[in-house]
Amino acid sequence: MIDFHKSHGGEASIMVTKVDEPSKYGVVVMEEATGRVEKFVEKPKVFVCNKINAGIYLLNPSVLDRIQLRPTSIEKEVFPSIAAEKKLHAMVLPGFWMDIVQRRDYITGLRLYLDSLRKRSSPDLAVGPHILGNVLIDESAVIGDGRSYWPWMRY
Repeated sequence: MIDFHKSHGGEASIMVTKVDEPSKYGVVVMEEATGRVEKFVEKPKVFVCNKINAGIYLLNPSVLDRIQLRPTSIEKEVFPSIAAEKKLHAMVLPGFWMDIVQRRDYITGLRLYLDSLRKRSSPDLAVGPHILGNVLIDESAVIGDGRSYWPWMRY
């Protein structure tokens, strides 16, 4: 994404992803060849396109000057003005994307990610006699026997 951002010379880059049901989201209308964002359409009733904002951004520092010192939606207030000036570009996410608005969605997404690591036989997954399931454990972590550090997480 950094290479993409540098290549177009714009002020901001956003990652977009394709979805089957775009009417549930705001869509990003863009030039396919260049990735330049033309406009945003909020929950279109008729098909406009199937690309939505994936929530990953790369911004020049100048974008901070566009944000007013009040509660501001970068997606609804800042990005449309950058797009109108033809300085906003979008890159299509090459991998998996999932909407994780609620905690249970985050847990589902995390499980899917860990499952994908297991399928690829990733060396990053922890293994050992007391480890159950697909788990990532940082090498600096200290884990005590039988203690739960995250009681809200139930598997």
